[in-house]
Amino acid sequence: MAEVRAGVDALDQALVALLAQRFAYMDAAARIKPARNQVRDEARKAVVIANVAAAAAEAGLPDGLAEALWETLVETSIAHELARWDGLRKPLL
Repeated sequence: MAEVRAGVDALDQALVALLAQRFAYMDAAARIKPARNQVRDEARKAVVIANVAAAAAEAGLPDGLAEALWETLVETSIAHELARWDGLRKPLL
């Protein structure tokens, strides 16, 4: 059991590192997008979730798992990007 737990812990650390990379892309997107209303893109969100749902199904993951996780991930990413976008464009006093 100790080996299984060590494996799970190692995977969790790898997932956190990958999430950090993903959020670095959100930071880049906030710098690139010229208008705040471009941050939320429902069509892109649907494509992202559909892509991970298909990959999850192919990998044999439980139905609905990827969609639920990515719904939270994408909404958190949008909130993060909006905050970054706003922070980058604060008026200087």
